[in-house]
This record gives sequence, structure tokens and C-alpha cells, in this order.
Amino acid sequence: MPDRKHEHIEFALASQTDKAEKDNRFIYEPLLSAHPEGLKPFQFLGKTLNTPIWASAMTGGTELSQKINENIARACNHFGMGMGLGSCRSILYNNDRFDDFNVRQYIGSGLPLFANLGIAQVDMLIGSKQTSLIDGLVDKLKADGLIVHVNPLQEFFQPEGDTISRPPVDIIEELLDFVSFPVIVKEVGQGMGYESLRRLVQLPVKAIEFGAFGGTNFSALELKRNQLSGAELFKPFSFVGHTAEEMIGYLNNIVKESAVSDKEIIISGGVKTFLDGFYLMKKLLLPSVYGQASAILQYASESYQALINYLSLQVKGLALANAFLTINQT
Repeated sequence: MPDRKHEHIEFALASQTDKAEKDNRFIYEPLLSAHPEGLKPFQFLGKTLNTPIWASAMTGGTELSQKINENIARACNHFGMGMGLGSCRSILYNNDRFDDFNVRQYIGSGLPLFANLGIAQVDMLIGSKQTSLIDGLVDKLKADGLIVHVNPLQEFFQPEGDTISRPPVDIIEELLDFVSFPVIVKEVGQGMGYESLRRLVQLPVKAIEFGAFGGTNFSALELKRNQLSGAELFKPFSFVGHTAEEMIGYLNNIVKESAVSDKEIIISGGVKTFLDGFYLMKKLLLPSVYGQASAILQYASESYQALINYLSLQVKGLALANAFLTINQT
């Protein structure tokens, strides 16, 4: 006891806060709940999840990918989370890198697992009448469906990028005529504006993933790789986009205007902490989870146990937030 009291005195002097540091997103209610035991199960993408975190599309086709994706899938199984694979283009035509993506055995059959292709690849397969390859991809991965990532700026700035020859919304609409499995549409770091979101919710896509501005910026990444003379002049484009909070505002207005209620949302892009995720999910009028990529990738690259430790703290933080916080609506 004396040691603890001594520590309190020592740490109290080092734990002073400034009013400017207060997180004004929340109202703290310390009298209304006991310490939480955990999170409650819920339905998302037709399956039961225990944790509202989505392992956003990561990696594949490299030497380290297989172990990283295995670690992520095993952690998703442990915590009851969904997972989106990285671009599966490398296994469309052959299975040389198949084991990098073959994680259904680790995540289990009861949790969402989605394959992933870029919009330009999807358009090419439609144009060449090879959509059966998309069905084959989803089937061999035992995936629940397909994520289509929409990345016009990334493709434009990428030295080896593909040309997107028609509006992505038209490609997605045509894809939906060919497939029977659920489709998720996501951006890759710039997010989406009001009109793009409005057009998407009118289509029978199962879910939308934000990929909002504030996380990994793939336009900036590709510009760093681009050695063409004058490429740096495009740098202002890497600062264009919409944050997750902006996109929630757009979607909430669309919901109110058109009574949309059948879409599910993965809030990703700039979600750094569990409090960010909690706040954004509570603010959105549609069912949602929050996605993380870089943090999960960082810990999964280190070890399975490092990832488990990280996600355990996320789960405990979310449970505390549910117990003691509401969001400030002002």
C-alpha cells in the first residue's frame, strides 16, 4: 500500500492535463454502468461477429504475405471479426501465390471473408467475357463475396497502372448483373463524395467501405514511385478527398432523403484508435464496423501474439466506451 500511494503522488505530478486536450466528441457518464464484461455479438454481412473491427484489405503476392494473412485470419477467428483480402489479381489465372490468400481454414466458416479485385481488372474481365474467372476466384478462396476497389487516382499515377475507360459506377452495375454473391465497393485512400455515395446506395451492393482520406494515401504512394519527369506536379491531387466523418455526413443525409436502410458500412481511412471507431460508428445511421489496415498489418507482420495483444486492447477499449460514453451531438 505505501508503495502504491508513493506512486500515486509521483505520477499525479506527471499526469496534469490541459483543458485544450479534452476530447469533446464524447459525454462521459461514470455513474450509469458497471465495468463491462465484453462486447455483444451482432449481425454483419449475414454472419455473427463479436467485434466491430474489420481487417481491411492488406497484402498478397509477396514472400511475407502468407504468414501475415494467416496471422490476421487467425486473429479474426479469435475475436469474431471480418476480413477483406488484398488484391487477388495474382491468382486469377494461376495458383502460384494461392497460399498467400488461402485463409478460410484459419478464419473459419462462420465469419465474413471477401476476395478483392480492382475496378480496372473487373472491367477487363467483363469486356473479355471472362467473368467466370471472378466466380472461380471467389469459389476457390471459399470467400463470401468480392470487394471491388475503386482507385482511379492510384491507377493514373501508378507507373504500371491500368486505364479506367468508363465510369466505375457503370462497371459495378454491370458486374452485379453477372454475379450472385455479395459485392462490397471501396475506395483506397481518398474516400468518396456525396454523388458517388448516392449512386452506390442505389445499386444492390451489399456494403460500402470508405477507404477515406486520412489513412494510407495510395495516390501519394504511387507518386513517390513514379519517376516520370513532372510527376511531382500532380502532388496536389494526393490531398484531395473526403474524411470518414465527412462521408458519414453525406451518407446520413442520403439516408434521410431516400430512406436507405439496407446497406452496411465499413468505416475505414484514418481510424487510428478504438475511440475514433466508436465515435464514427455511433454517428452513422447505417449498420457499421470500422476497418483498420496499417495498424493490423504492423502487428501481424511482427507476430500473431503481437496482433492478439493489440486487438485485445481494442476490444477492452470499445467495451469501456460502450459502457461509459455517449457521443456529443452538438
